[in-house]
Amino acid sequence: MKKIRCFTMAALMAFLLSSCYTSIHTVGNGSKTGVKVQDKEWYALFGLVPINKVDSKLMAGGATDYTIKTQHKFVDVVISAFTGIVTISCQTVEVQK
Repeated sequence: MKKIRCFTMAALMAFLLSSCYTSIHTVGNGSKTGVKVQDKEWYALFGLVPINKVDSKLMAGGATDYTIKTQHKFVDVVISAFTGIVTISCQTVEVQK
């Protein structure tokens, strides 16, 4: 009984304490207008094989100064919890012009 309770607590802590991450890249002088464009990037085999290609340069629409933010949000964690069974995960890419 004690082993089951310990395992349950460890699994609960691993789920609740999993963090989101953000990676920010500045191109040129960074965002000027504040206009945002978002898209989801999907991967298979635990992130080894990209399913779709998100082109941040295309999302910027020809702007020379913009900021790229790649995030693994809570929503992405929830989606990945269900699709992770078949090793598919996702992350959000946002370009701010």
